[in-house]
Amino acid sequence: MESLAFLTEDQVRCIQTEFGTPLFVYDERTLERRAREVLAFPNAFGLTARFAMKSLPNAAVLRLFHRLGLRIDASSGYEAERALRAGIPAADIQITAQELPKDLEGLIRQGCAFNACSVLQLNEYGRLFPNTEVSVRVNPGLGSGHSNRTNVGGPSASFGIWHEHLDEAHGVAARHGVRITGMHTHIGSGSDPEMWVHCAGLSLDIAARMPEVTRLSLGGGYKIARMSTEKEANLQDIGGRMSAQFEAFALEHGRKLHLEVEPGTYLVANAGALICTVIDVVDTGASGNIFIKIDGGMTENTRPSLYGAQHPIVVVPNEAGAARGEGDYLVAGHCCESGDTFTPAPDNPEGLGPRRLTRPEAGDALVMEACGAYCSSMSTKNYNSFPECAEVLLKADGTPQLIRRRQTLDQILENEV
Repeated sequence: MESLAFLTEDQVRCIQTEFGTPLFVYDERTLERRAREVLAFPNAFGLTARFAMKSLPNAAVLRLFHRLGLRIDASSGYEAERALRAGIPAADIQITAQELPKDLEGLIRQGCAFNACSVLQLNEYGRLFPNTEVSVRVNPGLGSGHSNRTNVGGPSASFGIWHEHLDEAHGVAARHGVRITGMHTHIGSGSDPEMWVHCAGLSLDIAARMPEVTRLSLGGGYKIARMSTEKEANLQDIGGRMSAQFEAFALEHGRKLHLEVEPGTYLVANAGALICTVIDVVDTGASGNIFIKIDGGMTENTRPSLYGAQHPIVVVPNEAGAARGEGDYLVAGHCCESGDTFTPAPDNPEGLGPRRLTRPEAGDALVMEACGAYCSSMSTKNYNSFPECAEVLLKADGTPQLIRRRQTLDQILENEV
């Protein structure tokens, strides 16, 4: 069975009682440790580390990371505005968006940086800001996500300017007097250092064709181990191998490229947990399954139903020291949706994968670990009209601090006319 990552059983019961469930809890100590690991990423000629805020955009987390030295990667104009409202200086925000921000001009004039993700975006930037510098996102022709749903490079992905279309991009930039001094790629290369070396090599080959580029962003995609059976990326190993490539590039081309990285999952995934309450236990007969029903679901974490994603699950009895047996259980969410399950078979949203868990009773807490990334920010909020849940930051001294209030039904309805 899996165990709790950063919470104790007593803390789970206290938080469940004080704040109600479902509820996200983020661990300040884990967030700080991960930030320091990223900021220590080996580099040859300088490093800028940005937090991909789409993974967890809560203002308290943005401020914590910025205080530690991370800058911000925004995936939309709205995210950029959200970061600004959280107190992040515009100069520390970079926008890399599929959709051009509606107020691109205003955001750039405030000081935000911009990555053009298509020739059309580059042309619009050049029209608004001729005779300036810009960065462009390039699709280098390869991706390595674990499925097409997470792959952001190669011919099946629409992200960035296809590497064979760079001449067109250079032509557009030249018409507006814009210098392309930054290049951005995001391939998502997992935990294998060899894959990172290969993908970095592809990006450096493209940078060689862009003579004014002085900084190269390799995005994020550093795999974390949610489950005990998974292998995690070693940033020191990956960064050390890539530093040698940057040094070789400098010798050959006379340019010392500044490195940028933009992790999201690596920074926050294992710093978050979702606490729910067991509301029922049902079975489908002697030859069927036993289901634990909880008061959370795809309204909080849609990753299992989307990707067949695996998250550690722990049942915490509502009484300390309660002696319980174990059994094999499936965990079902509270939505009226057959796909609302937290125990899919690995990498198979269509299959079921029972877990060995402490025997549950109604009122127990059920803790789902590794819910810091792409859970609160990427859920099916308000499906079945369930309110968005609250969020708590577990301070370094063990004190839980509310950082997002639970939504009310009135707030769900307030924009209906």
